[in-house]
Amino acid sequence: MRARVGWVSLLMILGTAGAMLLGVRYGTVPIGTGDLLALLRGEATEAHHFIVLELRLPRVVMGVLVGGGLALAGAVFQALLRNPLAEPYILGISGGAAAGAVGILALGLASMTSWLLPAAAFGGALLAITLVFGVAASADRRLDVRVLLLSGVVVGAFFSACIALILALSDAPTVRGAILWMMGSLSGATWRTVGIVAAYTLPAALLLLTLARSLNVMAIGEETASYLGTEVERTKRVAYAVASLIAAAGVAFTGVIGFVGLVVPHTVRLLVGPDHRTLLPLSFVAGAGFLTLADLGARTLLAPTEIPIGVITAFVGVPFFLLLLRRSLRA
Repeated sequence: MRARVGWVSLLMILGTAGAMLLGVRYGTVPIGTGDLLALLRGEATEAHHFIVLELRLPRVVMGVLVGGGLALAGAVFQALLRNPLAEPYILGISGGAAAGAVGILALGLASMTSWLLPAAAFGGALLAITLVFGVAASADRRLDVRVLLLSGVVVGAFFSACIALILALSDAPTVRGAILWMMGSLSGATWRTVGIVAAYTLPAALLLLTLARSLNVMAIGEETASYLGTEVERTKRVAYAVASLIAAAGVAFTGVIGFVGLVVPHTVRLLVGPDHRTLLPLSFVAGAGFLTLADLGARTLLAPTEIPIGVITAFVGVPFFLLLLRRSLRA
């Protein structure tokens, strides 16, 4: 088993590195190997220099951070809820972020390129996290996972109703901009936004990795984990809050991108098993590669028209979700 995990890990790392290289090379203007080598030597043309370093590379790095973060958050939520169908968006995070973004667009306070848009989305996501925590804690101070799940569904439904109301009262350009944002895209990535997302995602990811052993013990049962010395309630609160923060940071700058947190962790679990010491880091690596390839498909399948990346992930994720649902019902 250890040898298999080693080979799978190596293949995932190489696959993600290959996806990043493809993401840099291909697009509306293909960049050849010779052009990349010339860029490394400092001999590239000004056009190639701008395309690679200012347009594609920030976009690829953003895909790595957001895809890895969403997949890692999905793996943590699946561990907390002990449900392979759980993912970040089922807990209301995307609904809060979308409501914040749509609200500020409808008020005319921000455009699709304004820095206020991700700030509003992040604020909405944090509000959703706070509401879910508050509702769950008021119902059961032990933060029962079933209550947490139901709280997320209720809060998500509330924000969906808010979005529907705002769109119903908005003009056509606002509606179009809001819908495009909610479909998700990496097109607005810059080195500045990459730095902001990295500042949230990387430290939070490292903190979640330190919880792997506790999540392993909690998988046996919360009562057993408590007997074995694990601080169950503290672990649940920290894991939920930090995983939500990762998802919120990604959603704020790229829009709503669904199914990454569902498809990737479950696939990795089938390949390497349920040990979170392996599952969590490999979910991050695989999520990074998955979203980078999805973005490449969004840019090239109907070029020069760009498909929203949320459409690509949904086309992959919906059949996968139905397959998981069917298997769980049979079980």
